[in-house]
Amino acid sequence: MISRRQLLKFAAALPVVKLAGAGAPIKQARAAEATARPASNVIPWRNWSGLQVAHPRQRVAPASIEDLQQLVAEASGGVVRPVGAGHSFTPLMNTDDVLLSLDRIQGLVDYDNENHTAVMEAGTRLYNAGELLDEVGQAFPNMPDIAEQSLAGAFGTATHGTGAGLGCMPVYVNGLELITADGERVYCDADTRPDLFQAARVNLGALGVLSRVHLQNRPSYRLERTLEWQPIEEILAEADALADRHRNFEFFYIPFSGWGFMDRQDITDAEIRLSEDHTDQNEGVYTLQSLRDWLGWSSRLRGFAMDMYMRRLPAEHTVLPSWQTYTHTRAVRFNEMEYHLPREEGLKAFREIREVLEKNFPEVFFPFEVRWVQADDIWLSPFYRRDCISIAVHRYYDEDHTAFFKAVEPIFRRYGGRPHWGKLHSLGPQELAALYPHWDDFLEVRQAMDPEGRFLNTYLRELFGV
Repeated sequence: MISRRQLLKFAAALPVVKLAGAGAPIKQARAAEATARPASNVIPWRNWSGLQVAHPRQRVAPASIEDLQQLVAEASGGVVRPVGAGHSFTPLMNTDDVLLSLDRIQGLVDYDNENHTAVMEAGTRLYNAGELLDEVGQAFPNMPDIAEQSLAGAFGTATHGTGAGLGCMPVYVNGLELITADGERVYCDADTRPDLFQAARVNLGALGVLSRVHLQNRPSYRLERTLEWQPIEEILAEADALADRHRNFEFFYIPFSGWGFMDRQDITDAEIRLSEDHTDQNEGVYTLQSLRDWLGWSSRLRGFAMDMYMRRLPAEHTVLPSWQTYTHTRAVRFNEMEYHLPREEGLKAFREIREVLEKNFPEVFFPFEVRWVQADDIWLSPFYRRDCISIAVHRYYDEDHTAFFKAVEPIFRRYGGRPHWGKLHSLGPQELAALYPHWDDFLEVRQAMDPEGRFLNTYLRELFGV
C-alpha cells in the first residue's frame, strides 16, 4: 500500500509546524460492560475488534459433531450461540449462557472432482478451507478478503467478495447440515426441505448450529492481480466498466487524498509471480494514521502530502492460487459499517459519503472499500434479486465510530441499501421487513425450527421482533 517510513519522511520535510496536540487521535474506551458481574472461572469473550463483550457462564468447544449434538441437547434450556472468528461487529454472538466454539470441528470430509463438489466441517476457517480444496484440485468460485472467518460465519452472514458476475458465499452451497435445539442432525438442500434450505443459507445462527456445508466448487485456478493507484475521479469514471471487464474488481479510496487504488483480478495460466514492489497493507493503514496525526490539523496540507507521494507509487502485479489472492490477515483492528446498494445507485452514494466525511470528520483515516456483487435468490441475502455495489466504511478500533457511522447511514438508507448482517447498523424489524420480501417466511421457519428460542440472544430477539 504505502511505505510508512518514506511517507512520514516526506511529510516531515514540508515547511510546516505541527501544533501541539492538533490532530491527535480521538479515542474512546472499549464498549463498557453493561452490568457488573461476579468473578467467574469463565473468561469473558470479545469479538475481533473488542467492541462486543460477552460473559457466558459456559464456553464449550466440542471435538466432533456427535459431541456437538450432545452439548446442544444438554444445554439445560439456556441460550446457545455458536462462534467462529468473531469478525462480526454486531452483538450476534453475545450470550450470558453457552458460547459454543466450532474451532475443533474443521476439515474436508469428502469431495467429488468429477462434479467439483466437496463437504466440509462448518468450523473450518477460510484460510484452511482454501488450502484443503486446492490440495484436491478444487477452489471456491469466489472468496471474501478476510482469511480468519469460519465457513459457518461466512455463510450465516452472507459474507462476500467482489465480482459483478459473482455472488456472495452462500450462493455456492448445495446443501447444509444443522444441529437443532434438541440435538437432532438435519440436512436440507433445494429438494430436501427447500424452505429450510432457503432460510438456512443466510441464517444468523438463529435456526440451529451449522455443522457441515456441501459446496459447489470449481477446478483450482490462478489469478493475475493488478493493484494500481489513480486519482479517485478517474477511478469513478471507469469503475462500472472495469467491474464488467474483469472477473474481480474493487477499489479503495483514501480519505482526504483525492486518490484511490484499484484491485483487478482475472484467471490466468501464467506462472506464479510475486510483485517486487509489494508493500504490506497493514503497514499502509498505520501510515495513514500517522499522517493524520502529523498533518490532521490541515486537511489541505494532508491531502497535498498524500497526492505528491501517491503519484510516485508503482502498480503491483502478482499471480497466485485463487485462495491466496483473495484472503488476507487483517492485523489492524477496526469497526465497520457496510451497506449493499442497488448497483445503479452505489457510486452516487459513494460521492455523498465522501463529501460528508471530508467536510465533518478530519479524524478518519481508514480507506473506504467499494465492491460489486451479483444478485441471488436467497431469502435473507442483502443481494436478493438485485445486483449491488457494497460500500464499507471503517474506524480504528480504539476510536469512537458512533458519530461518523450515524452521519453516513442515512445516505446508505436513502439509496435503498441493505446492511451487512455482521456489520454495524441501526435497523430494526420493521425497517428490515420492508427491505426483505421473505422476512416473514424466514421468521416462520425460525419459529418452527426453534420454538423456544434456544438460539436467540437479546440482540436477535430485538432484530426479529420476537
